[in-house]
Amino acid sequence: MELSQFYQDLLPALNKGVIMSIALIIPSALGGICIGIAAGSLRTYGPKFIRKLGDGYAALFRGTPLVIQLFVLYYGLPNLGIYFSPYAAAVTGFMLCSGAYQSEYVRGALLSIKRGQYLGAQALGFSTFQTVFWIIIPQAMRRALHGCGNEIIYLIKYSSLAYIVTCMELTGEGNTIATEYFRFTEVFMMVGLYYLMLVSCAMLILKKVEQWLHIPGFGHQEA
Repeated sequence: MELSQFYQDLLPALNKGVIMSIALIIPSALGGICIGIAAGSLRTYGPKFIRKLGDGYAALFRGTPLVIQLFVLYYGLPNLGIYFSPYAAAVTGFMLCSGAYQSEYVRGALLSIKRGQYLGAQALGFSTFQTVFWIIIPQAMRRALHGCGNEIIYLIKYSSLAYIVTCMELTGEGNTIATEYFRFTEVFMMVGLYYLMLVSCAMLILKKVEQWLHIPGFGHQEA
Protein backbone atom coordinates (compact mmCIF):
# COMPACT_ATOMS: atom_id res chain seq x y z
CA MET A 1 0.00 0.00 0.00
CA GLU A 2 2.83 2.36 0.91
CA LEU A 3 4.64 1.56 -2.34
CA SER A 4 1.52 2.32 -4.35
CA GLN A 5 1.10 5.64 -2.55
CA PHE A 6 4.77 6.45 -3.18
CA TYR A 7 4.38 6.13 -6.95
CA GLN A 8 1.12 8.08 -6.87
CA ASP A 9 2.88 10.95 -5.09
CA LEU A 10 6.19 10.82 -6.97
CA LEU A 11 5.32 11.92 -10.51
CA PRO A 12 2.95 14.78 -9.56
CA ALA A 13 5.60 16.14 -7.18
CA LEU A 14 8.37 15.91 -9.79
CA ASN A 15 6.14 17.42 -12.48
CA LYS A 16 5.38 20.32 -10.14
CA GLY A 17 9.09 20.68 -9.45
CA VAL A 18 10.12 20.64 -13.11
CA ILE A 19 7.64 23.43 -13.88
CA MET A 20 9.30 25.55 -11.19
CA SER A 21 12.74 24.62 -12.55
CA ILE A 22 11.75 25.80 -16.02
CA ALA A 23 10.35 28.99 -14.49
CA LEU A 24 13.77 29.53 -12.90
CA ILE A 25 15.90 28.56 -15.89
CA ILE A 26 14.29 30.62 -18.66
CA PRO A 27 14.49 34.11 -17.05
CA SER A 28 17.87 33.29 -15.53
CA ALA A 29 19.28 32.24 -18.91
CA LEU A 30 17.87 35.27 -20.74
CA GLY A 31 18.96 37.65 -17.99
CA GLY A 32 22.41 36.06 -17.81
CA ILE A 33 22.91 36.47 -21.55
CA CYS A 34 21.85 40.13 -21.44
CA ILE A 35 24.16 40.81 -18.48
CA GLY A 36 26.96 38.90 -20.19
CA ILE A 37 26.67 40.90 -23.42
CA ALA A 38 26.54 44.22 -21.55
CA ALA A 39 29.34 43.35 -19.11
CA GLY A 40 31.50 41.75 -21.80
CA SER A 41 31.13 44.78 -24.07
CA LEU A 42 31.92 47.24 -21.27
CA ARG A 43 34.92 45.16 -20.17
CA THR A 44 36.24 45.33 -23.74
CA TYR A 45 35.31 48.81 -24.96
CA GLY A 46 34.35 50.79 -21.85
CA PRO A 47 36.41 53.47 -20.11
CA LYS A 48 39.15 52.19 -17.83
CA PHE A 49 37.12 52.73 -14.65
CA ILE A 50 34.15 50.80 -16.10
CA ARG A 51 36.44 48.01 -17.29
CA LYS A 52 37.83 47.67 -13.79
CA LEU A 53 34.32 47.49 -12.32
CA GLY A 54 33.37 44.84 -14.88
CA ASP A 55 36.47 42.82 -14.13
CA GLY A 56 35.69 43.04 -10.41
CA TYR A 57 32.11 41.85 -10.98
CA ALA A 58 33.31 38.89 -13.07
CA ALA A 59 36.02 37.99 -10.53
CA LEU A 60 33.56 38.14 -7.62
CA PHE A 61 30.86 35.96 -9.11
CA ARG A 62 33.21 33.54 -10.86
CA GLY A 63 35.45 33.26 -7.81
CA THR A 64 32.85 32.48 -5.13
CA PRO A 65 30.57 29.43 -4.92
CA LEU A 66 27.03 29.94 -6.17
CA VAL A 67 25.66 28.46 -2.97
CA ILE A 68 27.37 31.24 -0.97
CA GLN A 69 25.92 33.87 -3.30
CA LEU A 70 22.41 32.47 -2.78
CA PHE A 71 22.86 32.40 1.00
CA VAL A 72 23.97 36.05 0.98
CA LEU A 73 21.04 37.13 -1.20
CA TYR A 74 18.36 35.28 0.77
CA TYR A 75 19.70 35.09 4.33
CA GLY A 76 22.29 37.89 4.48
CA LEU A 77 20.67 40.88 2.77
CA PRO A 78 17.66 40.97 5.15
CA ASN A 79 20.14 42.19 7.80
CA LEU A 80 20.52 45.28 5.59
CA GLY A 81 16.78 45.64 5.12
CA ILE A 82 16.76 44.08 1.64
CA TYR A 83 14.33 41.19 1.24
CA PHE A 84 13.94 38.73 -1.63
CA SER A 85 11.31 36.05 -2.05
CA PRO A 86 12.80 32.55 -2.52
CA TYR A 87 12.06 32.68 -6.25
CA ALA A 88 13.49 36.20 -6.69
CA ALA A 89 16.63 35.32 -4.71
CA ALA A 90 17.24 32.22 -6.83
CA VAL A 91 16.68 33.98 -10.18
CA THR A 92 18.81 36.98 -9.14
CA GLY A 93 21.65 34.73 -8.00
CA PHE A 94 21.53 32.62 -11.14
CA MET A 95 21.45 35.67 -13.43
CA LEU A 96 24.38 37.39 -11.73
CA CYS A 97 26.50 34.23 -11.64
CA SER A 98 25.65 33.18 -15.19
CA GLY A 99 26.17 36.73 -16.46
CA ALA A 100 29.69 36.79 -15.04
CA TYR A 101 30.65 33.65 -16.96
CA GLN A 102 28.82 34.79 -20.08
CA SER A 103 30.72 38.11 -19.99
CA GLU A 104 34.01 36.23 -20.25
CA TYR A 105 32.82 34.28 -23.31
CA VAL A 106 31.54 37.51 -24.89
CA ARG A 107 34.74 39.41 -24.07
CA GLY A 108 36.87 36.72 -25.68
CA ALA A 109 34.66 36.70 -28.77
CA LEU A 110 34.79 40.50 -29.05
CA LEU A 111 38.57 40.47 -28.83
CA SER A 112 38.71 37.88 -31.62
CA ILE A 113 37.12 40.31 -34.11
CA LYS A 114 39.82 42.04 -36.13
CA ARG A 115 40.37 45.66 -35.12
CA GLY A 116 40.28 46.71 -38.77
CA GLN A 117 36.49 46.31 -38.77
CA TYR A 118 36.20 48.67 -35.79
CA LEU A 119 38.48 51.24 -37.43
CA GLY A 120 36.67 50.92 -40.76
CA ALA A 121 33.30 51.60 -39.14
CA GLN A 122 34.75 54.61 -37.33
CA ALA A 123 36.06 55.91 -40.65
CA LEU A 124 32.55 55.63 -42.10
CA GLY A 125 31.20 57.83 -39.31
CA PHE A 126 29.81 55.20 -36.94
CA SER A 127 29.91 56.07 -33.26
CA THR A 128 31.58 53.67 -30.85
CA PHE A 129 28.18 52.40 -29.69
CA GLN A 130 26.92 51.91 -33.25
CA THR A 131 30.11 50.12 -34.23
CA VAL A 132 29.99 47.73 -31.29
CA PHE A 133 26.23 47.15 -31.37
CA TRP A 134 25.67 46.76 -35.12
CA ILE A 135 28.98 45.39 -36.41
CA ILE A 136 31.12 43.81 -33.69
CA ILE A 137 28.55 42.15 -31.39
CA PRO A 138 26.62 40.26 -34.13
CA GLN A 139 29.86 38.64 -35.29
CA ALA A 140 31.14 38.04 -31.76
CA MET A 141 27.92 36.38 -30.60
CA ARG A 142 28.28 33.74 -33.30
CA ARG A 143 31.73 32.95 -31.96
CA ALA A 144 30.56 33.05 -28.34
CA LEU A 145 27.52 30.85 -28.99
CA HIS A 146 29.13 27.57 -28.00
CA GLY A 147 30.53 28.92 -24.74
CA CYS A 148 27.30 30.74 -23.87
CA GLY A 149 25.28 27.64 -24.73
CA ASN A 150 27.51 25.55 -22.49
CA GLU A 151 26.86 28.00 -19.64
CA ILE A 152 23.10 27.57 -20.16
CA ILE A 153 23.57 23.80 -19.81
CA TYR A 154 25.39 24.40 -16.53
CA LEU A 155 22.59 26.73 -15.45
CA ILE A 156 20.02 23.97 -15.91
CA LYS A 157 22.01 21.74 -13.57
CA TYR A 158 22.91 24.29 -10.92
CA SER A 159 19.29 25.46 -10.79
CA SER A 160 19.02 22.49 -8.43
CA LEU A 161 20.56 24.73 -5.75
CA ALA A 162 17.41 26.85 -5.57
CA TYR A 163 15.91 24.58 -2.91
CA ILE A 164 18.53 25.73 -0.38
CA VAL A 165 16.75 29.10 -0.34
CA THR A 166 13.41 27.26 0.04
CA CYS A 167 12.44 27.61 -3.64
CA MET A 168 11.02 24.14 -4.21
CA GLU A 169 12.07 23.17 -7.71
CA LEU A 170 12.74 19.69 -9.09
CA THR A 171 15.47 18.68 -6.65
CA GLY A 172 13.62 20.16 -3.68
CA GLU A 173 10.39 18.33 -4.51
CA GLY A 174 12.32 15.11 -5.07
CA ASN A 175 14.14 15.47 -1.77
CA THR A 176 10.83 15.97 0.04
CA ILE A 177 9.36 12.75 -1.40
CA ALA A 178 12.60 10.82 -0.82
CA THR A 179 12.71 11.91 2.81
CA GLU A 180 9.06 11.06 3.40
CA TYR A 181 9.26 7.53 1.96
CA PHE A 182 13.01 6.81 2.47
CA ARG A 183 13.34 5.87 -1.20
CA PHE A 184 16.29 8.01 -2.22
CA THR A 185 17.58 5.78 -5.03
CA GLU A 186 14.31 5.64 -6.96
CA VAL A 187 13.55 9.33 -6.46
CA PHE A 188 16.93 10.71 -7.48
CA MET A 189 17.21 8.38 -10.45
CA MET A 190 13.94 9.91 -11.66
CA VAL A 191 15.21 13.42 -10.84
CA GLY A 192 18.35 12.68 -12.87
CA LEU A 193 16.22 11.59 -15.84
CA TYR A 194 14.24 14.82 -15.64
CA TYR A 195 17.46 16.87 -15.74
CA LEU A 196 18.76 14.77 -18.63
CA MET A 197 15.54 15.53 -20.49
CA LEU A 198 15.87 19.27 -19.80
CA VAL A 199 19.49 19.33 -20.94
CA SER A 200 18.67 17.33 -24.09
CA CYS A 201 15.91 19.80 -25.00
CA ALA A 202 18.27 22.72 -24.41
CA MET A 203 20.92 21.12 -26.61
CA LEU A 204 18.40 20.68 -29.44
CA ILE A 205 17.32 24.32 -29.14
CA LEU A 206 20.94 25.53 -29.13
CA LYS A 207 21.65 23.41 -32.20
CA LYS A 208 18.72 25.04 -34.01
CA VAL A 209 19.95 28.50 -32.99
CA GLU A 210 23.44 27.64 -34.25
CA GLN A 211 22.01 26.56 -37.62
CA TRP A 212 19.85 29.69 -37.80
CA LEU A 213 22.81 32.00 -37.12
CA HIS A 214 25.24 30.11 -39.35
CA ILE A 215 26.87 32.06 -42.17
CA PRO A 216 28.70 29.88 -44.75
CA GLY A 217 32.44 30.37 -44.36
CA PHE A 218 32.20 32.45 -41.19
CA GLY A 219 34.66 31.30 -38.55
CA HIS A 220 36.39 28.82 -40.88
CA GLN A 221 39.81 29.13 -42.38
CA GLU A 222 39.90 29.37 -46.13
CA ALA A 223 41.54 26.39 -47.82
